[in-house]
Amino acid sequence: MTPQDMKAELKALGALVEGRLATVFADGGTPAHLVASMDYSLMAGGKRLRPVLCLAWAELVGGRLDEVLDFACAIECIHTYSLIHDDLPAMDDDDLRRGKPSNHRQFDEATAILAGDGLLTEAFTLASALILPAERVLKAIFHLSTAAGPRGMVGGQVLDMDLTGKGADLSLLRTMHAMKTGALIESSCVTGCILGGGDEAALARASEYGQAVGLAFQVTDDILDVVGDTADLGKPAGSDEARGKSTYPALMGIDRSRALACESVDRAVGALDGFSHPRADFLRAVAGYILDRTH
Repeated sequence: MTPQDMKAELKALGALVEGRLATVFADGGTPAHLVASMDYSLMAGGKRLRPVLCLAWAELVGGRLDEVLDFACAIECIHTYSLIHDDLPAMDDDDLRRGKPSNHRQFDEATAILAGDGLLTEAFTLASALILPAERVLKAIFHLSTAAGPRGMVGGQVLDMDLTGKGADLSLLRTMHAMKTGALIESSCVTGCILGGGDEAALARASEYGQAVGLAFQVTDDILDVVGDTADLGKPAGSDEARGKSTYPALMGIDRSRALACESVDRAVGALDGFSHPRADFLRAVAGYILDRTH
């Protein structure tokens, strides 16, 4: 698959997700100010990488997009809630997100907290209403909630705050990012595979791919914070160094960090060996695209 074809497909799948996200709070019953705050962040753009990975892995093992779409949207709701809360003054205290004022800057701190809470909870309303075998849905929800909670993303954020200004060795840095960033990316792949009806061998491949892509994504994100600019990033460049964050470039340098990202992409591509479905080519191209962001 050419990079152009991959980007077109990424855009098409992202548009499918966005179309459904736009309707999530359209049924009424939710205070208008809260809906405005949730939609402000939920519809702020982005590549929709996590829900797209969920959809692609579901199709790879024989599932249908329409059967899994709401679960993919649930993943994006969780991701968006985490961004809203990460930007809060008590966390990373960021003024920009995706080129726009952070949610607490656009509204206020209390509304931003509640918007995050609302998105997190709504995610499980969406995830639990799928018309699929109950054992698949339950298994996928268990995996997602574990990845998003104290053993995953939330725990990783705590480690990140604990390490800010103190430094970390490479092993601890990898543990922290595997929880904070990697767990939700891995779960996006694994839950798509579960919902699509993948067997245990396929689930193991989905997990390996997700872990490798998660690491590549974090390493390239750290690199971009050094070499990118605010206009391209949609958030302040150099903010990691300014806050005393532990990053791969700080510990390894830019060149070794790029090498680690390349190794991770190779591992992700290798996890797809043996899959003949066209979605495998798309997933290989997505892994390469993550790396290309730093060049």
